[in-house]
Amino acid sequence: MNEKPPLDSLEDRAWLGEGCSQTQLAAAHGSGAAETSDDDDRPAWDSKVQYVLAQVGFSVGLGNVWRFPYLCHQNGGGAFMLLYVFLLLIVGVPLFFMELAAGQSIRQGSIGVWKHISPNLAGIGYSSCIVCFYVALYYNVIIAWSLFYMGNSFQYPLPWERCPTDVATNDTVKECASSSPTSYFWFRKALDITNSIQESGEFNPVMTGCLLAAWAIVALAMIKGIKSSAKVMYFSSVFPYVVLFIFLIRGLMLDGAMEGIKYMFYPKLEIWGNLQVWRQAATQVFFALGLGYGSVIAYSSYNPVHNNCHRDALMVSCINFMTSVLATLVVFVVLGFRAKTIALGCVAKNLGLLNLMISSEPNQHALGTGWPWINSTDQSVVSVAEYRQWYAQHSSDLGPTITDCSLEEEMNKGVEGTGLAFIAFTEVMALFPASPFWSTLFFLMLLNLGLSTMFGTMQGILTPLMDNFKLLARYRTVLTVSSCLLGFILGLLFTQRSGNYFVAMFDDYSATLPLVIVVVFETTSVAWVYGTDRFLDDIEVMLKWRPPVVYKYLWKYVCLLAMVGLLAASLLRMVFKGPTYTAWNQTAASEMTLEYPGWALAMIIMLIILASSPVPIGYLHAKLRQRGSLDSHGEQGGGQEMHRELYTKCNSTELLDSRQQTPGEEEGAYPRTAFLPIGSEQYRLLPQQQEEEEEEEDTGV
Repeated sequence: MNEKPPLDSLEDRAWLGEGCSQTQLAAAHGSGAAETSDDDDRPAWDSKVQYVLAQVGFSVGLGNVWRFPYLCHQNGGGAFMLLYVFLLLIVGVPLFFMELAAGQSIRQGSIGVWKHISPNLAGIGYSSCIVCFYVALYYNVIIAWSLFYMGNSFQYPLPWERCPTDVATNDTVKECASSSPTSYFWFRKALDITNSIQESGEFNPVMTGCLLAAWAIVALAMIKGIKSSAKVMYFSSVFPYVVLFIFLIRGLMLDGAMEGIKYMFYPKLEIWGNLQVWRQAATQVFFALGLGYGSVIAYSSYNPVHNNCHRDALMVSCINFMTSVLATLVVFVVLGFRAKTIALGCVAKNLGLLNLMISSEPNQHALGTGWPWINSTDQSVVSVAEYRQWYAQHSSDLGPTITDCSLEEEMNKGVEGTGLAFIAFTEVMALFPASPFWSTLFFLMLLNLGLSTMFGTMQGILTPLMDNFKLLARYRTVLTVSSCLLGFILGLLFTQRSGNYFVAMFDDYSATLPLVIVVVFETTSVAWVYGTDRFLDDIEVMLKWRPPVVYKYLWKYVCLLAMVGLLAASLLRMVFKGPTYTAWNQTAASEMTLEYPGWALAMIIMLIILASSPVPIGYLHAKLRQRGSLDSHGEQGGGQEMHRELYTKCNSTELLDSRQQTPGEEEGAYPRTAFLPIGSEQYRLLPQQQEEEEEEEDTGV
């Protein structure tokens, strides 16, 4: 006799998703039913190298260059690196592997993957898309800034090398003289920034043009999907490494490079007792790998089913960490040179003042006996350490004119975020011989780092939409161009004079919390709804070997508790510390910390709610559909209870030889019902049901 045909309707399948693996159900009817025609038409990577470059290009971004070095510097140097590696191994790699495996096996974007694993949590994919769009909006603004600086690098001398002259007074512009040429160029020439977020100001026309150019580059690179963006990846993913190695070699030749490296890696083990450091390390692991965006899932969905995604997870995570270390070395040899140059200039200035004091008051007793070993006439032989030791002994006798010259204090200035790239590094570029060349090279590197991450972010938006809505898939070009055009229009918020404050708002609050919430639900859906054993069973079929059982406990307990703890810590910090931002005061020519006004706080809350709301909405929608399905089955005579008795699991070797595919099954199959094309477990009728049907056949019923 023939086995019963598969259930065709979505409602009939809903009860199956709660109690058994769809892998096993779909595989019971042969491979022909498991592989849909959609998979045949799905794009694929031309090579493994292309795929790895895409994943590395997405995960390695601007945060590796300016966020990781800052955190490492502020939180104990080598001790922070050890903490980061520990969290990377027990949280980052398992979650990264989970997303890779889910995307590769189900072969859909984030919406389809989480809808497939648990229909009740289908909203996770939509939340990922919204957060990806948030990130794309402000991330492309940073790319526009890089374009602006790269365009200004083709000048000699560089425009941020000296302070401009005020035409009215024929003197140096006061704002520049009170800060620095690089700070003045960044805040006044590039951003033309207002004093607070409440002063919006008009649009910055130059930055608006740069933003349009940035979105045009993204649209052209992605207009044909991964086929076009992958070709760009060959350059955008590899070129930053070339530049980083060039800068490292050049930086090691500079005076102060070793001081920078020593300062960077000096371990401060006491930081392990600080919960704030653990929160920052976990956040950096989370964002460094791009978890929750859906981009990792989208990229892996274009892989062959039997690709070794476990090896990919380890390899990409390792490359990401080594890139962070490389970027940190480059940053601190350069900052060490900058700090040493400024500190030596400070020493020379103070020794010059000492000479004036000696010449004006040669009989001053305190000074006459205070520094017999300081050679104030030959300033080149006095080191920073010698000067600081002398200053510590005699500062009380010198008065306020003579100041301390701290190399460590200079290392602390301008090493975070945009301050590192657009203030500190630009200052160093001006000190290099052939400064326009080095400046162009640096901002071209930032441009490529930003673009490779931007491609992955956009893929995390477009792939789920095209997989879930077939109409959009037929108009891929229109969807890509329309998305980029919408991104540019909404991105005009960031090109007004107060735009930098909105960039900080989106980066600090609007994207962070929703992403953590997304990953918490992702981990819950795999570990507790779908089940880690079933998930590992499916991965075993895909890889042809079973991953270590340690992943089961990491997913169920360690990763989930770590992400819930990170979410709680972020919320508590936001509530008790209060959202603040750093503003530039034009009169004082310095930065200051301000609190967000009420309307800005409301905007932050609205953005967080908008990004998180698809999860509960999707859950309620699924429950209502299931209730409707149960009601319809109840009217037909208890259909669900009957269905649950029809199937039981059996090994593939026990399959009935009489199994065959019913006519028209492939045409009516629900898209992508199988977690994998072939499952290791199959389903057959229960013996009691078989006996009943045999009796029916004997009686001719």
